Amino acid sequence: MNSILAKIVTDTILQKKRQNAGKQDAYSQFELAKGLRELRINVVNFFKDIFLVTAGIFSAGFGLESFLIPNNFIDGGATGIALLLAGIFDLPLPLLLVLINIPFLILAYNVISKSFAIRAAIAIFFLALVIATVHFPDITQDKLLVSVFGGFFLGAGIGLTVRGTAVLDGTEVLAIALSRKTGLTIGDIILLINIVIFSTAAYFISIETALYSIITYLAASKTLDFIIEGIEEYTGITIVSSHSEEIRAMVTEKLGMGVTVYKGKRGFGKDGLQNDTDIIFTVITRLEISKLRTEIEKIDPNAFVVMNSVKDTRGGMIKKRPFKH
Repeated sequence: MNSILAKIVTDTILQKKRQNAGKQDAYSQFELAKGLRELRINVVNFFKDIFLVTAGIFSAGFGLESFLIPNNFIDGGATGIALLLAGIFDLPLPLLLVLINIPFLILAYNVISKSFAIRAAIAIFFLALVIATVHFPDITQDKLLVSVFGGFFLGAGIGLTVRGTAVLDGTEVLAIALSRKTGLTIGDIILLINIVIFSTAAYFISIETALYSIITYLAASKTLDFIIEGIEEYTGITIVSSHSEEIRAMVTEKLGMGVTVYKGKRGFGKDGLQNDTDIIFTVITRLEISKLRTEIEKIDPNAFVVMNSVKDTRGGMIKKRPFKH
């Protein structure tokens, strides 16, 4: 490792760790190599976040300017409030996007973190700047296409921005804060906010526009979920069976997937805890659920199988392992 790179690693990564640990020794080659790896990961993630946020801003700007704004359609959340006020009072949308999100950004600063609030503020500012300076063409006047594809591009933009650790809409920050105080879920609070927005749109604009805007919101929310959760939705499978070893062998050898084995006890009825048993846990995609069920049925029709939705996974072996025959 050359001296310049070693100094960068020392100043940005290792020095902070040494200050926290209170150590004063010279850095070993292992520490320098580990610090270099951490620095490389930070740089890659930094540029990946910039790319995702930039793509998200332009996607959301395209959805707004090419579909929603020309047809006076709205969406949910803070963006929907800005679109609604812009349509009713003929005010500039870029300015409204910034002003409406300011209270949410202050709330994010207090509730979540300073760095998150700063990233969100930058993303919202640049979305407003793109809408004010970049002019996308009108694509269609068909109301159904406008509601579906306007929601699609807006949802994709918000989702990409979230993947880049920022937000374009501050409503979820308010939902997080209220959920901690009221006991309601975040989804319930967002739903209530959007009911108020769409009801106001029905009163001040038209019922037809409000109904099409609901389609826009649904398209945006489904696209947002798709972008954040990915193409493959994962499912965690817990299997309790007296034939646990055969099931483990089937999952790892026949299906080529990884497993985790827990030690447990089976219990039911008045007898309480019975014999020790191995509990099999694995994570698969929804496309593989049917095949796994069939294979478990062949081994033990009475196996106790629990399935849980998994939002995301990191590490381990989720993808099918290729076998050489």
